[in-house]
Amino acid sequence: MDKNESKEIAAKFEEKVRKDLIEFLQKKEALDEHVPECVDVEEKWGEIARSYIPDGAREFQNYPVVSLGWMMLIGMTMSFYWDTDWAAYKDKKNIYEEIRDKRGYDDMDDAVVIDILGYRDEAAEKITELVAECASRVYSLLNHEHVEPGTEAALGCYIGALHQLYLAGMAMELNALGYHMTQLQNS
Repeated sequence: MDKNESKEIAAKFEEKVRKDLIEFLQKKEALDEHVPECVDVEEKWGEIARSYIPDGAREFQNYPVVSLGWMMLIGMTMSFYWDTDWAAYKDKKNIYEEIRDKRGYDDMDDAVVIDILGYRDEAAEKITELVAECASRVYSLLNHEHVEPGTEAALGCYIGALHQLYLAGMAMELNALGYHMTQLQNS
C-alpha cells in the first residue's frame, strides 16, 4: 500500500468517526443539531497531538479505550480554557503535559472532569461514562476497519480517531458551556 492509499483510508475513516460521534452525541443530547466550533481550539490540535501521541500510542495496546477517551477529555479542557481565560492559554506551550501531570496519565479523567471542569458526583460520573462510550464506539470502528496494525494506514486511522474525539470533546464542552448554534431569524 502506498502513501496516498494510506492517507485515503485514514481520511475516510476519520469522516466515519466524525459522523458517528456527532450522531451519537446528538442522540445523547450532548450536542445540538448545529455543532459548535471554535477555531482557536481547533488550531491547537497539532501541538496537542504531537505531545499526546507518544503517551497515547504507548497505552493503546493495553488500554485502547483510555488512549482514545483521554483525547476527548483534552478537547473538553481546551474549550473550557477558551471560555474562561484564553489569553492565558492561547500561546501556552505544553498544555497537554500540564493536564497530564495534574494527576498523571492514568488519572487524567479525574484531573479533567473534577479538577479542571469542576464536575462532581453524578454529573462527573455521567460525563465520564459518556466519554467512555464515545471512546468505545471509536475503538469498535477501528477494529472493524481491518487495517494492518503497525502500518501507516493504521497510524493514520488512530490519529484521525484522536482528532475527531478532540473535536467532539471541544464541541460537547462548548455546548455544556452554553454555546448553542442556532439559526438567526429574520424579523
